Amino acid sequence: MGEKKRKQEAKENFVFGKKNYKFMFIGLACIAIGFILMSGGGSDDPNVFNPEIFHWRRIRLAPAIILLGFGIEIYAILLNPDK
Repeated sequence: MGEKKRKQEAKENFVFGKKNYKFMFIGLACIAIGFILMSGGGSDDPNVFNPEIFHWRRIRLAPAIILLGFGIEIYAILLNPDK
């Protein structure tokens, strides 16, 4: 009887539940997608200007997706896994 109780107490408890980790991975994926969308648009030759750097995807869409990912991360941290 005592050994069984010790095994239950020794069982590792994670800080977050399965639901929290699922939302964390979704948030990380959103952040990664945002940074991927933000990349590129440069020029190989420094003397040539490429106006593609000011495309709406890099200026508005990618930062919005990154902020959405950070919002999901905050939600995942504050989420109560027991409910």
